[in-house]
Amino acid sequence: MTRDDFRPNNFRHRANLVRDIPLEVVLPSWGAVRDQRDKWRWHTPRGALSVTGTKFFNWHASQGGGGAIDVVMHLGGLSARQAIQWLWHHYGGSQLTGSSPAAVSGSTLTSRRSRPVAGHHDCRGHDSPSQLRLPPSSPANLGRVRQYLLEQRHLSGKILASLIDAGKLYADGRGNVVFLMVAGKPNRPIGAELRGTGSRVWRGLAPGTHRDAGYFWIGRQDHQRIVLCESAIDAISCFQLHTQHAAGVGAECICISTAGVRSDAPWLYPLLARGYVIYCGFDTDEPGETASRRMIARHPTIKRLRPTRHDWNETLTAAEQ
Repeated sequence: MTRDDFRPNNFRHRANLVRDIPLEVVLPSWGAVRDQRDKWRWHTPRGALSVTGTKFFNWHASQGGGGAIDVVMHLGGLSARQAIQWLWHHYGGSQLTGSSPAAVSGSTLTSRRSRPVAGHHDCRGHDSPSQLRLPPSSPANLGRVRQYLLEQRHLSGKILASLIDAGKLYADGRGNVVFLMVAGKPNRPIGAELRGTGSRVWRGLAPGTHRDAGYFWIGRQDHQRIVLCESAIDAISCFQLHTQHAAGVGAECICISTAGVRSDAPWLYPLLARGYVIYCGFDTDEPGETASRRMIARHPTIKRLRPTRHDWNETLTAAEQ
């Protein structure tokens, strides 16, 4: 992005190009998920939207508009200029230059629109569309889960109790830890990370997890600093280190799990647009370092924050000993 992009003629040209990007292309990047029963209804962090063609309306907020620029302004709380910049950054450049609005909505973005935007991810990160099926809670296995997290992972009993009370962490029928992934202020469930507690190392996601729509997080909503971690256990460990040991970015932070190594999750840009100071706290191995470099190349305001050991849980374990 250069200053020339926002000279009057160029700015109007770009606005005309991005305005007619289909809403169904833009909405998933802001954490929106299409309703399973009503194809005209989208669930977003700002409430449900009714979408008809280029028009949308948020009945909860009594606000609506038309076109991609308006929907990005609405969901991100951005100005028109910021919304156009965001759309050009994500869908502009060579993909839209020289294309008419009809060509953009009809052909240029067809591959983006037809690609699944949410689905089940196994431990290898593969996608397959399915309806979300969260594992039922098993209070009988909660003691086993707590023992695993306390004794093997060295997580704080107080922190675990608060997560359990909030419904963000529970045990399933197989004795796995279930870390709830949510989206928006209502904390609407969009999936879950699963972690085995037996002798065999196992991790995965609940069937139908919409990983692009939300995440597991811990912290206070009014904190302005975010640390991205590779797993829910690492996110809790990172939070515990910063609250109890004042490490790294200080005590006041939110820790988010990206549920695997990811260099550019769709929900990342809205967090940046809202002014959060974000640190990439991925593991200090080759996948973590590579993803961190790619993330910072895409979003230069993000800073690298390395755990002193391989990951945040190993760092916590070393600090507790």
